[in-house]
Amino acid sequence: MSLLRRFVLGLLTVALLAGAAVAAGYAMRVQSDAGDHSTEVATYADPTSTPDGTQSSPRPRPAPVEPSPPVAPVVVAPPEPLPVPPLLAPGDKGDEVRDLQARLKQLAWYFPDVDGVYGDVTIEAVRGFQEKRGFDVTGEVDRRTMQRLGRMTSTPTRSELHNLGNIPGALDARCRTGRVMCVDKTSRTIRWVIDGKVVKTMDVRFGGSSTPTREGAFTVGYKNRDHHSKLYDTDMPFAMFFSGGQAVHYSPDFASVGYDGASHGCVNVRDYAGVAWLFDQVAVGDKVVVYWS
Repeated sequence: MSLLRRFVLGLLTVALLAGAAVAAGYAMRVQSDAGDHSTEVATYADPTSTPDGTQSSPRPRPAPVEPSPPVAPVVVAPPEPLPVPPLLAPGDKGDEVRDLQARLKQLAWYFPDVDGVYGDVTIEAVRGFQEKRGFDVTGEVDRRTMQRLGRMTSTPTRSELHNLGNIPGALDARCRTGRVMCVDKTSRTIRWVIDGKVVKTMDVRFGGSSTPTREGAFTVGYKNRDHHSKLYDTDMPFAMFFSGGQAVHYSPDFASVGYDGASHGCVNVRDYAGVAWLFDQVAVGDKVVVYWS
């Protein structure tokens, strides 16, 4: 090998060794810088250190937050129901009051003429009806009172609403003398007649097809103010018997359902006050005439 070639190879070797040394020094410096940075970060991350390295008092920890007590649910009471106004009340006037009075009259709670004025007599009639059925006794007609009254009575007729009654036919000739209960099947009326003069007239109903009311001239053979039928187990107030078991008497059923029903042969009267008055006028032996006019 020539001298020149050896010289060049020596230079290259020196250059390589120098480069390796420089690289190793650079690596050591980078590692040192990284260590210093980690220390610096760790130092400033310490909450008890200050930037100049001195120690400071530890920062107080925040107080633990007490949990809020459970909130009781708010209970909202339902509003008080508004009072329901009555269907009919004292001071009212008109056809609805007429209907009320006529129905009360069917049940013998109201006795005067139907006039369509809700006055003292109507108040007392309503109070009596309510008390008998255990309702609140107010004298005013609420829905409950009206519904019960409607179930217990029939729709008032024009005659009942205007105090007309059934229109009686001509008097039978047998009714024109003496003291007579004159019973007209055609007009469904009974008239108390003294020597041809009509003193009182009331509506009546008769027996059904299987137990018809007998026709003809009879006399009152027996009276009983508080009679109770053992055969039919029913009360027959103010009974005036004229033909076997057939009698003129008050009928609460007639007062309640009107002509939708029938008797077992008796002459039913629905006017309680009227038949009570008639009972006191009629004597045993007075005539009874049942006929078609």
